[in-house]
Amino acid sequence: MTGEVRQKILHASTVAFGGRAVLIQGAAGAGKSSLALDLISRGGQLIADDRTIVTERDGVLIASAPENLAGRIEARGVGILAAEPAGSGIVVLAADLDRPEPARLPERRKLALLDVEIDLILAQGNANIAPAIHLYLLGGRTD
Repeated sequence: MTGEVRQKILHASTVAFGGRAVLIQGAAGAGKSSLALDLISRGGQLIADDRTIVTERDGVLIASAPENLAGRIEARGVGILAAEPAGSGIVVLAADLDRPEPARLPERRKLALLDVEIDLILAQGNANIAPAIHLYLLGGRTD
């Protein structure tokens, strides 16, 4: 049905660069907020921390924050911090903090959300994941 809008709330944090967003997924304590803070310190904009609303519109995934969480991010051992909220962003990438990537140069992986496929990276234990996501969102993969 054309024009139908589908939506779900995910246990995930989301950060964007230039409107292109990464959905950071993982179990409690996996480092979602820590990775989001790292990306924000590199110039990213917080969309949502801990819970992200994902909406499918015409084959595109749009991320936003529940109203009561907008502009707030948890810093473990510090408290809840204020961050300039980005509003929304187009989700082009998901980072899974629960699974390590076994390959040095992995094939492209995909994640389907609301019948929309986005690129997926397995990020558990990857010390270079924040700069890699930053560059991915700015320019994408070249292979």
